[in-house]
Amino acid sequence: MKSLTMFLRIMRVSLRALTRNKMRTFLTCLGIIIGVGAVIAMVSIGAGARAAVESRFANMGTNLLNVGPGSRQMGGVHTGSGGWMTLTPLDAEALKKLPAVEAVSPSVSARSQVIYGNKNWSTQAQGVSESYPAVRKWEIESGTFFDESMVRSAAKVCVLGADVKKNLFEDEDPLGKTIRIKKVPFLVLGVLKSKGESGGFGSRDDMICVPYTTAMKRLQKNDFLSNIDVSAVSSTKTAEAKAQIEDLLRARHNIAPGAADDFTVRDMAEIAEGAADATNILTILLGSIASISLLVGGIGIMNIMLVSVTERIREIGIRMSIGAKGRDILLQFLAEAIVLSLLGGILGIALGVGVSKLLKFIPIFSTINTVVSPGSVMLAFFFSASVGVFFGFYPARKASKLDPIDALRYE
Repeated sequence: MKSLTMFLRIMRVSLRALTRNKMRTFLTCLGIIIGVGAVIAMVSIGAGARAAVESRFANMGTNLLNVGPGSRQMGGVHTGSGGWMTLTPLDAEALKKLPAVEAVSPSVSARSQVIYGNKNWSTQAQGVSESYPAVRKWEIESGTFFDESMVRSAAKVCVLGADVKKNLFEDEDPLGKTIRIKKVPFLVLGVLKSKGESGGFGSRDDMICVPYTTAMKRLQKNDFLSNIDVSAVSSTKTAEAKAQIEDLLRARHNIAPGAADDFTVRDMAEIAEGAADATNILTILLGSIASISLLVGGIGIMNIMLVSVTERIREIGIRMSIGAKGRDILLQFLAEAIVLSLLGGILGIALGVGVSKLLKFIPIFSTINTVVSPGSVMLAFFFSASVGVFFGFYPARKASKLDPIDALRYE
């Protein structure tokens, strides 16, 4: 009880001392306010970017593999990944027979101008198979997806992404309507469910699905595939499926032992993990840069507390002469520093959360949904309190070591 009474008395004296000069107190807190706010805002940006990356890959599925064309060496110069078209529809058909593979969707893509009536829209025409919704875990909003017979016959049918439907048809029902892709008429069978923005990767809904056979014959006039999407039977079988795909394609493409592959197999789970690690590094970097302002705020507290000690030397001498011990003086000035940092921390949390919510209205951050985690708030608040203790201790100790007689004589 006695300790609590003493604590309350020290806090009351500290608050009285700080309110004597409200403007100076506010300006001293401002460094901590900006520091804590910056840390929370920067960490929320990094957390939002991580969430967007994880969401994008989660929508694809952790058992997704992407087979792409490889590189070729010409005159000692490598063309780079994707520089040599080597994948064919027969390769895709062969992959379906592998035991660790559940579904396969060949892919051919081309940027195309799409026209309906007097409206037009530039979008990605994605040639895929009937297995695309299952492989990519993409649901149909309305209508149906094209079937295997339409793929075999290279039918002129399509399924719209949500963005294309909105820009070409607005509120009109697109089912059964005819659009033109590169002057070729296509019948609209359905509309894909919206997946929205993807954290800086652009809209996933800005695309049209057509049979890959139609895309190869009518749109690109090409015999090769851009890539092949493969879904393993489960996430635990992804590595096994990858090995089977590599062995099969090396045999089909007559690649000699030790020679470089003319294709690449990417595991989306590995890419997702790498992307998550990259965003973690980004979050740490942003938080570290923002925390510098907290250190600057702490130096500001030390500076003001030293000034306060100098201004109140006679007060310290009087308190010591009537029985106050050095420990009491140290606790009083340390309490003032802690109050300054805690007050700045509370206001900084409000600032950081507010800025995080407002960032989505800034064009450069509009595609990132910032995430304010309780952990980042607690870390910033704890760090601000630590700054107060660390930078307030030296001025408090200096005040507690003053000689009472010298303090009373001070002018």
